[in-house]
Amino acid sequence: MYYVYIVALGLHVMAGVFWAGTTFTIARDPEIKAERFFGPQMGSATLAVITGALLWYFFHNGLFGNMEMVLALGIVSALAAAGVLGALVGPARAQLAGAAPEKETLLRARMARGERIAARLLALTVLCMAIARMF
Repeated sequence: MYYVYIVALGLHVMAGVFWAGTTFTIARDPEIKAERFFGPQMGSATLAVITGALLWYFFHNGLFGNMEMVLALGIVSALAAAGVLGALVGPARAQLAGAAPEKETLLRARMARGERIAARLLALTVLCMAIARMF
């Protein structure tokens, strides 16, 4: 049974590191074409949420103490980050194909804003996961 925990934790960490890492990088450098990373970001977000739910089931099912409250804040923050990426970057990415240069500039600014907001939310998520055991 320990293998299931190890695999779930490994997948959760790898997906989360990719999601947060690409989001932080794109947020810092808007010249990176965010549309190229949207699919992999959302895929890793989905995997991180699924494996996180599995880890919650294994280790926190039926409990809701201080640690779980901190982790719940991180969960809400991660879901909000995925929602922001889906709401701001996704539609702008779809409209980017064949857009006029002026519109492309506006769409890229919207994608950069979405990445910056999501990066802040993911930073809160990482902080919550890092400090949860201290509560």
